[in-house]
Amino acid sequence: MKVVQIDGRLDLAQREVPTPEPGEGQVRLRVDYVGICGSDLHYYFEGANGAFVVREPLAPGHELSGRVDLDPAGRYAPGTPVTVHPARFGTPERGVEDEPHLWPGGSYLGSASTTPHTQGALGEYLVVEAGMVRELPPGLPLDRAALAEPLAVALHGVTRAGDVTGARVLVSGAGPIGLLTAAAARARGAAEVVVADLLPEPLDRARVVGADRVLRIGVDEVPAGEFDVVFECSGAAPAISAAFVAARRRGVVAQIGMAPDEARPVNLAPAVSKELTVLGVFRFKDEIDEAVRLLATTPALASVITHVLPADEAQRAFEVARDSSVSGKVLLAVWPEGG
Repeated sequence: MKVVQIDGRLDLAQREVPTPEPGEGQVRLRVDYVGICGSDLHYYFEGANGAFVVREPLAPGHELSGRVDLDPAGRYAPGTPVTVHPARFGTPERGVEDEPHLWPGGSYLGSASTTPHTQGALGEYLVVEAGMVRELPPGLPLDRAALAEPLAVALHGVTRAGDVTGARVLVSGAGPIGLLTAAAARARGAAEVVVADLLPEPLDRARVVGADRVLRIGVDEVPAGEFDVVFECSGAAPAISAAFVAARRRGVVAQIGMAPDEARPVNLAPAVSKELTVLGVFRFKDEIDEAVRLLATTPALASVITHVLPADEAQRAFEVARDSSVSGKVLLAVWPEGG
């Protein structure tokens, strides 16, 4: 089968490798679409995602949709459309017994955090445990279904923030995660959703997914102390400081955007003086099931996808995905629907 692998910084190759065979409790999928995530961009452009360095060929991709190719146990018929929860959970730890996404020793598709690396979905076939498979509802297109994983991250961010019914919400950063977070907050009952970004093009996409207002940073003033909940989705230190300013007293700031694993200056004074609750958000637990349902009932979420390119143009796809002025979510068509 064909697979696309990252060998290091700016080093990407398409290869032929043996088609994997499913073992007991596993299912083989025929991959249709793979979304390019921020971690994939780090692996390609930097050769590492934070402390996780590419030391052997790594197939990226943990956002995917496809169809069942072979299920030895007969649970799924061939051709069944599916997406995948990309985590294999580790060992329970005191204090997070009910939060398997935080257990140490787990793995995630398309990650260099393990040795050998955990291969991702950017190949024609993928073998996963049956418990990772999520069957898609009728009528949900496979391209839109590839948004299930990032939408689950967004929904988990809202879960961490608590009940947002009737809340005034600010989303900082209008990349794909920011756009999906805006949609998730709206779906969970937020009264007002405002999205802020440096660039006008992502803000245009925010309007389509349901933002009540958009603010262009550097042009529009972001109101201070007015938001019940701020979802910071950029990971940039100045944006984190600005989130503390935007939140009201006793408000909540949920950090969804992954910040660099290094010291960066952040102004904590507003977080202290306003007694803010500041939350970290890491991947998700089981929100992918809600994500699939929301994708099936919200066709407008397809607007987050701006480009679909064939897998043999992966290098160009990574370049496009890097430029948020021209792209939202970029998908690679591995085995296009109907192919």
